[in-house]
Amino acid sequence: MQQTDSLEAGRTVDRYEVVTRISAGGMGEVYKARDPLLERELVLKVLPQRMQFHSEALERFVREARAASALNHPNIVTIYAIGQADGCHFIAMELVKGRTLRQLGHEGAPAKVVAQVGSQAAKALAVAHEAGIVHRDIKPENVMIRDDGYVKVLDFGIAQLSESETADRDADSRLTRPGMVVGTMRYMSPEQATAADITPASDVFSLGIV
Repeated sequence: MQQTDSLEAGRTVDRYEVVTRISAGGMGEVYKARDPLLERELVLKVLPQRMQFHSEALERFVREARAASALNHPNIVTIYAIGQADGCHFIAMELVKGRTLRQLGHEGAPAKVVAQVGSQAAKALAVAHEAGIVHRDIKPENVMIRDDGYVKVLDFGIAQLSESETADRDADSRLTRPGMVVGTMRYMSPEQATAADITPASDVFSLGIV
């Protein structure tokens, strides 16, 4: 597979067959794909070509997979694999069929539904916080509601891992240097907006804004 910023339908990344592009962001191109071995659909998140040799971007990309794969909860997206094929770094993850909270908000939803979504998202964050992980980018686009009503919290790309190991502390210091503001401004807690120390309370604040 040749490196491109966008993968065409039918291309193969490792064993995964690209079906169509879903979205694109600063930290990756997101595709709907198929695993022919397990005969299931999934999502591929691929690091853009321009960032393949950017050490901090690559490290953050890997940290997203590490953060999410460390969590086992029905309200957190499941990571299947992380890998590299022909210089293409990718994360294979669960395909969530449904709508983002942003889309649900545009459609309008009764208070009972909003409360159920908030409750499930809060449970997901509680599990992450118990594991020492702060999401740091809770926003409507990162909360998906499946067709059966189940909520999935997505995108741990800027998650802050616990400092239980020296390696994690070193990585965190590189990716979240003092004075660096990360996240989505509209939903940031005051401490995020001022580049102060981040705690689980930051996620709680952001979820409240959402």
